[in-house]
Amino acid sequence: MMNDKAFGKKVNRDVGKAKKDLATLGDDGVAGLGRIGDKVSQITGKAKEDLTTRVEDGVSQMSQGFEKLTGDARETLVGAAATVKKDVGQGLSQYNAKAQEVADKVPGGFGEKAARYPWVTLSIALAVGFLLGSLLKPARQPIG
Repeated sequence: MMNDKAFGKKVNRDVGKAKKDLATLGDDGVAGLGRIGDKVSQITGKAKEDLTTRVEDGVSQMSQGFEKLTGDARETLVGAAATVKKDVGQGLSQYNAKAQEVADKVPGGFGEKAARYPWVTLSIALAVGFLLGSLLKPARQPIG
């Protein structure tokens, strides 16, 4: 059997060894956490790069789509404006020809005066149109 002194030395050695083992275990845990932290940083960086790339690609595709849509709309608008201009020009030509024909048939040089003062002629025509419209429309009945 061991005496108290020998037992005390053994306990002190065992406690020292346990302290050393715990310190080594703590150092290993810290190192392991450091490696885990590095891996998390790498994964996070990669995910950030991937997300940035996807967002940039999406923005690029959306920008291209918007440019195409804008170009198509511009082409359609220019074509429609040209068609309207052509149609209005034809309508005005027909109107002018018809107005000239009517003015030539009116006795008393009215056609020449109408050609010299077109705005006066249009104003008179509007006034006559409103007068005829008010005389010929059916009477309104009050709602009630």
